Amino acid sequence: LWPQLRVCLRVSPAEQPRLEFLMRKCGWFVRELRVEFAAENYLSGGGGPGDGGGADPGTGGEEVEALQLSARWLEVLRTYLELVLCVLVSIRNNRNLQKFSLFGDISVLQQQGNLSNTYLSKVDPDGKKIKQIQQLFEEILSNSRQLKWLSCGFMLEIVTPTSLSSLSNSIANTMEHLSLLDNNIPGNSTLITTVELERFVNLRSLALDFCDFTAEMARVLSDSNHVPLQRLSLLVHNVSVMHKSLDNMPNDEHWKALSRRSPSLRVYIMAFDIKSEDMLKILKPSIPLERIHFDSYITCVSGAIVDLISRQYDKFLTHFILMNDVIDTSGFPDLSDNRNEDPLVLLAWRCTKLSLLAIHGYTVWAHNLIAIARLRGSNLKVLEVTEESIDFDQGELADQDVDPVHNLIEQVSLGLGQPWHAVMDIESLSVFTEPNRHFYREMQSFSEDI
Repeated sequence: LWPQLRVCLRVSPAEQPRLEFLMRKCGWFVRELRVEFAAENYLSGGGGPGDGGGADPGTGGEEVEALQLSARWLEVLRTYLELVLCVLVSIRNNRNLQKFSLFGDISVLQQQGNLSNTYLSKVDPDGKKIKQIQQLFEEILSNSRQLKWLSCGFMLEIVTPTSLSSLSNSIANTMEHLSLLDNNIPGNSTLITTVELERFVNLRSLALDFCDFTAEMARVLSDSNHVPLQRLSLLVHNVSVMHKSLDNMPNDEHWKALSRRSPSLRVYIMAFDIKSEDMLKILKPSIPLERIHFDSYITCVSGAIVDLISRQYDKFLTHFILMNDVIDTSGFPDLSDNRNEDPLVLLAWRCTKLSLLAIHGYTVWAHNLIAIARLRGSNLKVLEVTEESIDFDQGELADQDVDPVHNLIEQVSLGLGQPWHAVMDIESLSVFTEPNRHFYREMQSFSEDI
């Protein structure tokens, strides 16, 4: 009755009996299974396991609060492992499984860098549960007979560098989509090697950490015995760039070869807190870049990078997202600073296929926003700019006869050919509040749209 099952779970003990019931009924036969662990603000006042809630041991009340916070983290982690086990146990012998997708935003459990080992060792002192989870995952892969789509994103301690070796050659040879994303892998470990990738001759879409996508991988995918790759999603994370090297990434000749082999290849990149000098190395001219998403807490994107993107990828670019999560909203960076032309206006002018533009945390001048709307018109299906990002020049504010905000709304709406208004509540943008989840969902739809 249910060939597809999509489950979104809160990390709560109350979910376990419901999940067990559903998986017991359907886990053994379901053809497509998608499981997402819903992000919540589990802990009042934020904070992660590494920062102890910011409590000062010298003050009694805050010390108690820190202990409560610690206990809550342990409970969340314990429940998370139980729910993961429940899912994996139920499908271990499912030979009908064709699409398997798991997403568990580790940032739910590690808001401050790497998950503290002390928490994991308290919940799973001898590592038995983690080992069981990893073995079950490998068992599912080795038992599969029809698997075409495997996607695992930000799941804590599930995929290891040896997991894919559990797939038989016949399944690896017919796999169409593979995405393995985890910015918590230590050192130089990768979830897939070039040698392993050689088995996946039928791959049409691939999603990886950018630092794991090497020149050798590009060469393998350009080979005539591989079907042409059509979708490539790459996550460039500052944690990865810190621990791994960019020295092995594809050069422009590799990208040209890949594009010649796969003329319909399109690339989606999300860059998280990446320095401009690293972005300049990454953004090779021959990448068929269709979507790019910048997300930052510390490192802002420069006008020069936006200008480069609009010049190099004008034939391909459809989605451009610029997010800057700054606390001080009075000092947003201005991309048009000391420039004759605003880089965002030039982007809208050059990139004629642009259909989505989303901006928060950068100054967008009202007259430039109107220009963008007029340049792209009704082809710009989504224009999301937060209210606090919009600024007006003195001339617009000085005009007593015109309300600048009303005029902006009216002119942008006219330009787009549809009613428009600024985003008033930044929390309503999932791209802002949950960048990993946004990337994962976008990658899935991007990969399915072949």
